[in-house]
Amino acid sequence: MLNNMTQQQQQQSGVPNRLPFNETVLKDFQITSSDIDKFVKLMHEFQMKNMSTQVDECHGYCQGEIYNWLRAYNSIHGYVSLMICIFGTIANILNIMVLTRKEMAKTPINNILKWLAVADMFVMLEYIPYTSYQYIYMAPGEKDLSYTWAVCLLIHMHFTQILHTISIGLTVTLAVWRYVAIRHPNGGCANFLLAHSREAILLPFILSPILCLPTYFVFKVRETYDVDKVQSEAMYHVYFDQDSALYRFNFWIHSVLIKLLPCAILIVISTVLMHVLCEASRRRLKLRDYSNPAKYAIQLNLNETKSKKPPRCDRRNDRTTLLLVAVLVLFLVTEFPQGLLGLLSGVMEKCFFAHCYPPFGEIMDLLALINAAVGFVLYGLMSKQFRTTFRSLFMKRHFGSTEMTRLTRVTTTCV
Repeated sequence: MLNNMTQQQQQQSGVPNRLPFNETVLKDFQITSSDIDKFVKLMHEFQMKNMSTQVDECHGYCQGEIYNWLRAYNSIHGYVSLMICIFGTIANILNIMVLTRKEMAKTPINNILKWLAVADMFVMLEYIPYTSYQYIYMAPGEKDLSYTWAVCLLIHMHFTQILHTISIGLTVTLAVWRYVAIRHPNGGCANFLLAHSREAILLPFILSPILCLPTYFVFKVRETYDVDKVQSEAMYHVYFDQDSALYRFNFWIHSVLIKLLPCAILIVISTVLMHVLCEASRRRLKLRDYSNPAKYAIQLNLNETKSKKPPRCDRRNDRTTLLLVAVLVLFLVTEFPQGLLGLLSGVMEKCFFAHCYPPFGEIMDLLALINAAVGFVLYGLMSKQFRTTFRSLFMKRHFGSTEMTRLTRVTTTCV
């Protein structure tokens, strides 16, 4: 009925009935299919000229032997990353099992390490299907341009970035906690942290999705078609507008606020912790004269000499500090290059990001995976409490209770 009324109004106003736009244009201007093919070819040539101009602008960027090595590694990245992810997943599960034991969960630092292992475990669990399909299942140079895979890539990007940012926040929390425990053990700040340990652990889980908020709007799935074909299937890929202000803002947030600022904080705290370790080492050298009774035979008796030996709790604190310094240094080695590359991409923009950043993508992923996987090795090598708890958990038949009783007594008196 509405169409009849519209036709009547057009007839009354003298406006003729119009055909659809495409048919009207073809009839009025006598455009044939050959004309359309010529137009498509001209558009393709125009795009190729623009691409060649962009290549000329970026000519000479990021060339050399190091990029040949990076491209050679990229061909085996799938198998290497898959092995690291399988090992890291199992190792982090063991970390969680050990760190949740009653004798280990008494200290806030062990709780931070436990949640750090949880975040790293989920990063590796998610990376396993991604690397299996992207680097192993698909042939080199092959691309999956389906809508499903484009959505999976987008989810992979956001999921890993959020979890990795959580790991960064927990690492900074770990460093700040140890710094306060060593430099101001009886101050108000230390008491405040002890009273709000759960909130301190929860904070990175809340802030990380907020800090990653610009990324949600920068990257999106885009539908494209092949200009060389009149009838072509839709192709989908993750798209971002390099000329937008939001894109540049996101790079600054990611490189400076999420990467470089935590690295700067960890460098300062690691330096302070190393200074504390050096001071403790010098004190032990001064007190080591208890093993030379002839020097103090006149002034001190044997019992007084033995009392000069450093307390067990002090030695344990030094081992804990050394373990955390190793964790922080490993974090700096893996995160600082990523932050530096992101900063250069934000400063130098198109050419650097298009030609220099992609070859480093797989090697940056490798460093992050190694950082997430070696926690179990570090704890086992540097923490006697971790080794003892691990043996009591998995070797109960061959492990007595005397060692655990002594270890529990020490744990309750040491930070």
